[in-house]
Amino acid sequence: MFRDMRRKRQALPPEQCAAILRRGTSGVLALAGDAGYPYAVPLSYVYTDGKLYFHCAKAGHKLDAIQREPRASFCVIDQDEIVPEEYTTYFRSVIAFGRIRILADDAQKRSAIDALAAKYAPNAPVDDRKRAIDRGWAPLCMLEMEIDHLTGKEAIELVQQPPATK
Repeated sequence: MFRDMRRKRQALPPEQCAAILRRGTSGVLALAGDAGYPYAVPLSYVYTDGKLYFHCAKAGHKLDAIQREPRASFCVIDQDEIVPEEYTTYFRSVIAFGRIRILADDAQKRSAIDALAAKYAPNAPVDDRKRAIDRGWAPLCMLEMEIDHLTGKEAIELVQQPPATK
């Protein structure tokens, strides 16, 4: 179902892909948009327990697209260093393919937004995060992406570097 990577030497192992998802702060969610046009939107996210979680409003283009077609991809760029003298970039990125669902259960929704808040405000007291979540609870929608396939790739120049420098 999913294509094999053409440049297999540049493929990242699953544990490195997961590490990139854990440390990344934003990515681009790609969905089947209106009238056959792709819809790609940059989002904050959290990766936990092998799943991706996003927050959004309870209505809009993103939710319409997900309700029409839950299959999606999510791309995170870990490194993008321009090397002008080599006419290239030293890149490292991950793409997750999977299915998105809207979390309807309040306990699941709370767990997901707690993880997101802890990621983006790790030094905030738990009570402060809880109050912020409670204030924004009514219009909050949480999405969960179950990953079916995860792939990562890096520039050949990074493959050739010793592991300690990655």
